[in-house]
Amino acid sequence: MRIRKSFEQAICILLLIGTSEGPLKSHELSKKLDVSDSYLKKVTRQLVVAGLITSKASKLGGFILNKKIEDIKILYPKIIDDDQEEFVQTLKNKTFTEIDRVGKYLIFKLEDVAFISHLRMEGKYQICKKGDILSKHDHVIFVLDEGMELRYNDVRKFGRMKLVDHDDYKNQLPLSKLGPEPFEIDYLELYQKLKKKNKAIKTVLLDQSIMTGIGNIYANEICYQMHLNPYTKANVLSKKRVKELVDVACEILNKAILQGGTTIHSFSANGIDGLFQVQLKVHMQKHCPLGHEIKKVMINERGTYYCPICQKAKR
Repeated sequence: MRIRKSFEQAICILLLIGTSEGPLKSHELSKKLDVSDSYLKKVTRQLVVAGLITSKASKLGGFILNKKIEDIKILYPKIIDDDQEEFVQTLKNKTFTEIDRVGKYLIFKLEDVAFISHLRMEGKYQICKKGDILSKHDHVIFVLDEGMELRYNDVRKFGRMKLVDHDDYKNQLPLSKLGPEPFEIDYLELYQKLKKKNKAIKTVLLDQSIMTGIGNIYANEICYQMHLNPYTKANVLSKKRVKELVDVACEILNKAILQGGTTIHSFSANGIDGLFQVQLKVHMQKHCPLGHEIKKVMINERGTYYCPICQKAKR
């Protein structure tokens, strides 16, 4: 999953507004996101124009979520994990109130219902005007009020959406199977989990039930920064190395978030890309930072980039 800078910041803004007990002012948002007020205003302006948020001009005012679903057009039925008609009728005429995130899942909350969305490899949401030309990869169209549409676009059609309980979604499948994120997991807890896994560490890093939120790109980068061969069995890592793994995972993910994510291949949403791809050390690279040739292999059917010199297998 690749997320560009403005899209990442926009999602963060929607999350902050959606989870706030009241309106949030511009200076409060810029402080929370550690971005300039001028940059923040550009992003919030796009959200206001798109109708996803509205602003209240008063002493107690600020930005709040605002958009009603008038209709839903499902052009590729497999994206929806529920009965299509039930999905449409449940969400129709409901207004977005919050957006949450758990691991790689986005949770869109409306007044009394919610649905989760997993972007998978190349899924993305785009805000369009009603009547704009459809892309051949637009598969779900949320027709919003005031002439706007929220379109789910997915080249590979791997993404999925599913209705969930408004308040208890974290205890429902598939979210209930997810492990903690790197930012919140205790390394000793992770160590105990890894001791039971006689699998390649690259495979285990992608197991969302163990630790959620790490995708293929970042798993490759984590292994390289640790000088860890991706074929290394997870159960041979010492406590010290597991702690390092957690620290490195957090470091890389934080850097990627600050850079707006990694934009490669077809990903681009509403015209702004992420920047972390220029900092990738091994993923889709020909040589590592030290000049050694990068090798690409398949581990558990996932493309794995590593440096055989910097990441020598221990014998």
